[in-house]
Amino acid sequence: MAATEVEPTSDKAVVTKVDPAEVPSAAWGWSGESRRTFQVAAVVVIIILLGMLKGNHHGKVEDLYLVGFAAALAVLVIRDILLRRKPR
Repeated sequence: MAATEVEPTSDKAVVTKVDPAEVPSAAWGWSGESRRTFQVAAVVVIIILLGMLKGNHHGKVEDLYLVGFAAALAVLVIRDILLRRKPR
């Protein structure tokens, strides 16, 4: 076997959904998504969107879009939290 080829791992202690032969970092647990990171990022974006309500615009259409996008993002975060708690 050449030095650049990766052998699939037979270690069952590593819990991942990807094959380490395709993603070598999966053997170290670096593969996958961090739900907590995405949730924190979403909350930061919600705060920024709502912070943009105070500005120099005079119309309310911009406010509706800002509140709408913030509410939609909040619904996604809440849905993700509730689905995560649900036993499978």
